[in-house]
Amino acid sequence: MFERPRAGERAILVQVAIGQPLEPDAAAEFRLLAKAAGAITLAEITAARHAPEPRLFIGSGKAAELRDAVVATAAELVIFNQPLSPAQERNLERHLQCRVVDRNGLILDIFAQRARSFEGKLQVELAQLRHLSTRLVRGWTHLERQKGGIGLRGPGETQLETDRRLLGKRITQLNERLARIEAQRTQGRRARARAEVPTLSLVGYTNAGKSTLFNRLTAAGVFQADQLFATLDPTLRRLPLPEAPAVVLADTVGFINQLPHELVAAFRSTLQETRSAQLLLHVVDAAAEQRDRRIADVDAVLTEIGVDKLPRLLVYNKIDQLPGQSARLDRNADGQIERVWLSAADGTGIDLLLAALAEIFRGTLVQRRLVLGPGEGGLRSWLYGNARVLTEAATEQGGWELLVEVSDAQAARHLDARTDAPRPAVDVGERPGFSQDAEAGTDVETGPARPSGTPGDSAAQPDPGAARLNTGVQ
Repeated sequence: MFERPRAGERAILVQVAIGQPLEPDAAAEFRLLAKAAGAITLAEITAARHAPEPRLFIGSGKAAELRDAVVATAAELVIFNQPLSPAQERNLERHLQCRVVDRNGLILDIFAQRARSFEGKLQVELAQLRHLSTRLVRGWTHLERQKGGIGLRGPGETQLETDRRLLGKRITQLNERLARIEAQRTQGRRARARAEVPTLSLVGYTNAGKSTLFNRLTAAGVFQADQLFATLDPTLRRLPLPEAPAVVLADTVGFINQLPHELVAAFRSTLQETRSAQLLLHVVDAAAEQRDRRIADVDAVLTEIGVDKLPRLLVYNKIDQLPGQSARLDRNADGQIERVWLSAADGTGIDLLLAALAEIFRGTLVQRRLVLGPGEGGLRSWLYGNARVLTEAATEQGGWELLVEVSDAQAARHLDARTDAPRPAVDVGERPGFSQDAEAGTDVETGPARPSGTPGDSAAQPDPGAARLNTGVQ
């Protein structure tokens, strides 16, 4: 029997093409995955098959070649670029007399190294245990032994059965902890929904530059590096938009071809930020040779988690690596924005992205001139937090007269159907620049409104005494 070693990073990479030639981009990506996990590559063996061999995944001749390479290089680990069944892993380890890790196990190991937050570590541990639960029947000889000793011999629980029971108990504990964390995240999403703050979610292939773009937009300072899966833990920040309501931007984990299902299931609370978003910013590495394939891989994961129907804006990043490529906006035949070309590294085209987002979330803006009573400070505070206050003046009754710019949906919900106001608010209606006096019922010319932030317009600045809603976003 083979006693499975617990350490060793000296590895041989095995790249198997099933049913089609091995793509250079996929082969290079697999080398980067092994490097990201800390493996020291000693050799690389390639193979091509129409279908996997049931027992060893590769043919007997290639398995013999692989065993000779393991002996010649004193390799401690063999990594396959394809998912292996538990039986295939066990048979390969017995044949090669060293550890065997498939693509899923490799990605799980990278996630375990990258996880920083308490939630991220729990999610990775849950994914690892689910992966391990189907692989307990392996080459470990101690798992097949019964507990022995004086007074303990006879029929009893084997070590394998004990490990299965303990593993199931630990999975239950992790699910309960993650459920509590998900409840906290749900409260934050409800608070943002009450405050009517739209959420944008950055999605895309790993190492496409999502965290770099996130830092460029929000100055959040999250970790960014030119490596696969540099960021696992979700980060949310408020993003002001020019002449439009502010939004919340979420940076999430990157995707990859053949993303393990255990990770998708374990990271369901993290991916919930994507499911609850009003718009997905799909960040694409414009300089990647196989960018169309990567877009398709991301679309497949988005379909798996149930967000393929959400509105999406393609953001082609890294144009600084494309000679002659400049920042631009691409629109469809209906005039809607489909793609933004930019470079998050040097900031080229960031202004175009912000303008595009403002155009999308601005919607149909209407102006309303409101007369609020002294007891309507809450509505005034909401207006400063969710609308553009163009002008404000105090009334003789101790209230306020404001000219605000707000989306038609918010106006219909918060202004047009007010029933609890001590003094009715009146709006400009279909005649911009005019207001109906609340008491005399006469038309009063208001003149053109100055844009928010005009020098000398103190009313355009946020009210320092306005109440802040707790949205869970810094």
